[in-house]
Amino acid sequence: MATTKDPNSPSAARRAKLEEARRKERARERRSRVITITAALVVVAGLVVGGGYLMSAADEQDKAEEQARTSPVTGERSWDKLTQNHVEKAVTYPMSPPVGGDHHPVWMNCDADVYTKEIPNENAVHSLEHGAVWVTYNDKAKEADVKALSERVSRTPYSLMSPLAGQDDPLMLSAWGKQVTVDSASDPRVAQFFTKYVQGPQTPEPGAACSGGVAR
Repeated sequence: MATTKDPNSPSAARRAKLEEARRKERARERRSRVITITAALVVVAGLVVGGGYLMSAADEQDKAEEQARTSPVTGERSWDKLTQNHVEKAVTYPMSPPVGGDHHPVWMNCDADVYTKEIPNENAVHSLEHGAVWVTYNDKAKEADVKALSERVSRTPYSLMSPLAGQDDPLMLSAWGKQVTVDSASDPRVAQFFTKYVQGPQTPEPGAACSGGVAR
């Protein structure tokens, strides 16, 4: 028997919040592009001639976002057949930061949460199970990159960020079963990873909460 999804359910509300955040992010980026392009067009040919070009540039960005969702992330590492058992003990993961496996029954809050101290792997992995992207950095990361990435996370539902001294590379991004090392906050793979994996197709439990868990 067919069922009808309740538009007032908590899951629907979270999805609506995520879509609104994505819409605002696209609008913010589009405004930035339009301002930049407009300034150049004023110098070269004036606003009248440039109007059509502005719309074309915005449309091209929409196409670029779709391509980001469907194209592989360069240098990405993947793991499959990850266990999903709830355990209340420390877990030894084969990668750092972990991208899946057994984890604590309670997730780490990942509703655009930026943590300045290390967080428990077991709780963070539960956040990944809910479709979050986890940004981590060690003491070799540049302060400017940490600041820029924290600003991105702070405006992105279903993401979290924390330091992790034990990781090999200065800046790393993780989702359930997915991980990439990036060169800087401006590395184009950062935007692609967020676009592709925030509540992406890899998510074992799409729509599950990213608030109401552990907060530090």
